Amino acid sequence: MNNKPSTPPATRPATRLSRREFLGKAAAVGLFTIVPRHVLGGPGHVAPSAKTTLACIGCGGQGSQNMMAFLDFPEMQVVAVCDVDRESDGFLSWNWKQGKEGKACGREPAKRAVEEFYGKQQPSGQYRGCKTYVDYRELLAKEDVDAVMIATPDHSHAVITMAALKKKKHVYCEKPLTWSVAEARAVAEEAKRAGVATQLGNHGQASEEDRVVRELIMAGAIGQVHEVQVAIGARFWHYPALQDRPADTPPVPAGLDWNLWLGPAAERPYHPEYHPWTWRNWWEFGTGQLGDLGCHKLSTIFKALDLRHPTSVEACSTKMFPEVYPLGVIARFEYPARGDRPPVKLN
Repeated sequence: MNNKPSTPPATRPATRLSRREFLGKAAAVGLFTIVPRHVLGGPGHVAPSAKTTLACIGCGGQGSQNMMAFLDFPEMQVVAVCDVDRESDGFLSWNWKQGKEGKACGREPAKRAVEEFYGKQQPSGQYRGCKTYVDYRELLAKEDVDAVMIATPDHSHAVITMAALKKKKHVYCEKPLTWSVAEARAVAEEAKRAGVATQLGNHGQASEEDRVVRELIMAGAIGQVHEVQVAIGARFWHYPALQDRPADTPPVPAGLDWNLWLGPAAERPYHPEYHPWTWRNWWEFGTGQLGDLGCHKLSTIFKALDLRHPTSVEACSTKMFPEVYPLGVIARFEYPARGDRPPVKLN
């Protein structure tokens, strides 16, 4: 298979974004006293000084869904949102109970959602405490938050996560953790140095079905497992009709900072084939079907069977292209025996 070179964040092709410096540190935060919960609001109430403050970086379809989930935790307080897009349509609603129609996403819809949520908890019915940012570096420089949620396109996961870890922020980053293996290793090392809480957002491994499957396999309900077939299925985003970069250069939509969206990727003109939603098709921005849905479906197998490094990997695909992932891929992994467990073939 034609593998794209894996290079660490520091050596990825740079644009103006990666050459700019952070905007400087915010003023030092004074000491505060944590008031016991029962003093202010009775059992179950979380005092404002005891809450974990959170900034949400990336407010598209998945980012918005994550943000709304965090809002439901009374011990959390979303204080800032950041997205390179002010507001635009065409994002898939990740709450599929609402259907798969497009929805408006971006920093302004995210801010409205946060303030509406907290406003319902106020006697006045209003809340105006959520700040908006275009550039994640400005947010990290100005906001003394405890944690960040990162749900940007794959190619910028590593650089934003690294910046947050260097600021000693707790990090929840959407899967895939990084765009390349080298980036994943660099992020893991930085997380160890930072000593903060980190989590990879992988909804596929947080389901009841995942736990039941693992329990059945580990209990020996189906005997020893020798071979696993995993069907990832068709894309739920459209595959491009072209196999190279678009030739036309439509104007950048109002409210979108295209240079910031590109982040660590090489410069190229804006095109709707990249944003919103369809960046997953492109080598430079996404990680294809294996990197996207494979994270969900393979995590269960790896945990249940205690798989580590394979002894061999063989892959084949439909026609390869220099810019776009192939339409279909079959990957065959072989894993050695683990203790009393036999070797496993994973397709």
